[in-house]
Amino acid sequence: MRTRLVVTFVLGALISAVTATALAYRDARTAVLRRTQDAAVNDVRTRVTAVAADFDLPPDQRSLSRFAAKVSDGLGARIVVARHQDLVAVSDPLADAQDRITPELRAAVRAGDGARFQRVMWRNEPYLVVGMPVTYADGDRRPSGLEVFAITGLRAERDDTAALLDSVRTGILPVVALTALLALLAAGTVLRPVRKLGRATRELAEGDLGSRVPVRGHDELADLARTFNETAGALQASGARLREQEAKARRFVADVSHELRTPLAAMTMVVVVLEEDADQLPPDAARAARTVGTETARLSRLVEDLMEISRFDANAIRRNAAETGLADTVRASLALRGWAERVEVHLDEGVRAVVDRRRIDVIVANLVGNALRHGAPPVTVTLGTVGATDGKWVTLEVADQGPGLPPEARERAFDRFYKAEAARTRSPAGTDGQGSGLGTAIALENARLHGGTIDVAEGAGGGAVFTLRLPLRRAGGDAE
Repeated sequence: MRTRLVVTFVLGALISAVTATALAYRDARTAVLRRTQDAAVNDVRTRVTAVAADFDLPPDQRSLSRFAAKVSDGLGARIVVARHQDLVAVSDPLADAQDRITPELRAAVRAGDGARFQRVMWRNEPYLVVGMPVTYADGDRRPSGLEVFAITGLRAERDDTAALLDSVRTGILPVVALTALLALLAAGTVLRPVRKLGRATRELAEGDLGSRVPVRGHDELADLARTFNETAGALQASGARLREQEAKARRFVADVSHELRTPLAAMTMVVVVLEEDADQLPPDAARAARTVGTETARLSRLVEDLMEISRFDANAIRRNAAETGLADTVRASLALRGWAERVEVHLDEGVRAVVDRRRIDVIVANLVGNALRHGAPPVTVTLGTVGATDGKWVTLEVADQGPGLPPEARERAFDRFYKAEAARTRSPAGTDGQGSGLGTAIALENARLHGGTIDVAEGAGGGAVFTLRLPLRRAGGDAE
């Protein structure tokens, strides 16, 4: 904006200066030429009248030449041409005067309607030619047939107007420079509050709701700054209220989850007893006992997930990291849940990294369990490393051959409590039931705790592909 303002100011000043120069040059040139023309016409009229009073008509060549010479002497030795019918006399016989008298001027003078003048260029030099007929001094002032032309050089006038134009041109540069300086000062004055407002806006966008701009004056920029401060204040107050409400909601979830653990523990004990004796119960009672057991287990997992999310929200999570062989960790996680026979694994045995083994187990359990519940076999787990410009990364890829996730579901796959069963198959028999909608969110939080991330994409042959990426660090703390 500063550049545009300066360019606009300079262009405006340049256009104004050029326009003023053109007008001044035109007016000055017109005034100089008019003064010269008027003086020349008066001088020629006065001198011709004085000399013609004693001139006898009709003249011969000698008398006409003397007449031209006398008129020229009284006009400061200007070239004078006298014509009478076929006779022509020039005050300076060596001067080539006839070419400077145009047929138009001769015709105008021959018409006998007073003095006439015309500016002509001859051999790249300007001249003023004044012509007038000589009339008898009687009442009707009849033309005598004698015509006089005086030729005056305009070089001095041309040089004067050219010098004026040069001086004005020379003055344009300081004017433009001064205008550019004033434009810079004006741009700085105008843009300084705009820059402050832009800086405060960026700080506000980065989360600094206490950012404000000083308000000075009563112009439009001051009104804009005042409006910004009011908006920032409203956002700060609204953000404080939202944070307070969010903290209350988190405390509520944590408290409820904690309070549910005690009755759930008692319910689980009762359910275990009922499930052990289910075979001795009537069919309806046995089915009810197993249903209660399944739902109680599901409720227990939901409570545990809620408490885990609450700990992440409260920043109460700490890593218990140690250098671990990731292939063994993945294998142990699958075996613990009885999935080893249902999952194809491709594990790089040499991958070791500093991780919290329990949290890696949570990630694997959530991603593989999600694939088994909602995807279709074969489910494959691939562990390896990839190189990048920022170091080496561990990648754990979990893929299935199910219907996959539509684009809108992939965008929300890690949202809390989001489920996409409409796009995925229902839980097949033998799985551990429907998820809580928190599994992928917990997996992502654990990945971020390690400085990594989880992405979801569509597989090349269909299905969904979840990819865990973790920075490969050894016990020394440096990434390979």
